[in-house]
Amino acid sequence: MCSRNADLTTALRLYDDALSPDNPIPLSLHHYNCLLYLCSNAAATDSDSHISATAAQRGFDIFARMEADGVQPNEATLTSVARLAAATRDPAMAFSVVRRMAAAGTPPRLRTYGPALFAYCDAKDADGAKQVEAHMDASGVVPEEPELAALLRVNADTGKADEVYRLLHRTRVLVRQVCDTTAQVVEAWFRSDAASQAGVDSWDPTKVKEGVVKGGGGWHGQGWLGKGAWSVGWTEMGKDGTCQRCGERLVCIDIDPAETDNFANSLTELAIKLEAREDFLSFQSWLRRHGPFDAVIDAANVGLYKSKDFCFSQVGGGFSSAKQ
Repeated sequence: MCSRNADLTTALRLYDDALSPDNPIPLSLHHYNCLLYLCSNAAATDSDSHISATAAQRGFDIFARMEADGVQPNEATLTSVARLAAATRDPAMAFSVVRRMAAAGTPPRLRTYGPALFAYCDAKDADGAKQVEAHMDASGVVPEEPELAALLRVNADTGKADEVYRLLHRTRVLVRQVCDTTAQVVEAWFRSDAASQAGVDSWDPTKVKEGVVKGGGGWHGQGWLGKGAWSVGWTEMGKDGTCQRCGERLVCIDIDPAETDNFANSLTELAIKLEAREDFLSFQSWLRRHGPFDAVIDAANVGLYKSKDFCFSQVGGGFSSAKQ
């Protein structure tokens, strides 16, 4: 009930009673997790600095008692401890909790990384935040928009143009459509002096074109090209994808090579499940010997086009048109 009602005062009183030497009551992992959750929540959100500091200290004391009692922490436990560390503005400690969890074989979750990542970002420590991001990647934890927005903000505020470039494109891939607060972070970057000074004065147009093709049409991957102040403003897109402010039309974005490989592998796995394995492997071998092909005609669909029965003449006509 204390956890449900966010009643830290009552929870701490019951905890102190449980430790009474006259009538000690053993506490379970669930009890400790509820106490740590309440302490971390108060430490992170209470506007009274004294209450916040007291809640954080009680939380650390409770965790120390938990370890002394031999109660093994789980992911929820250590996430609360990381939140306590972040509330005391100690991102390094919050990050050490995550590393401890990973070393113990407990897979960290996105919420586990949040306290350390946001604490580093709030402290304007872009390098520390990047270390957390790298640890997330190594653990297979994918950041979402709040984490990416925080990383964008700290790197924009510290003038790290290359990191902003990388994170903008990572946001493009993972988020696609951002909320207003993230858009404001992006807008602030492009209005900044650091953005106007970033970039190179000359570049190889051939590499840019090759990058666009390899990247699926949406980006070239060559970094910031050109210098000077950006023209920044809000606009709307027409139904045909034309910007109402500059008149440029959005390009059609194809999937990139990595996405293409993933798609092909998924189709292969599906085909092997649905078709005879040896038949499909034989077909793959034939493709390797005779391919690649720029276009593939599905004879079955051509033969049945606008017809109830299979029509061989339609297939022949399709191949003749393809040759021409």
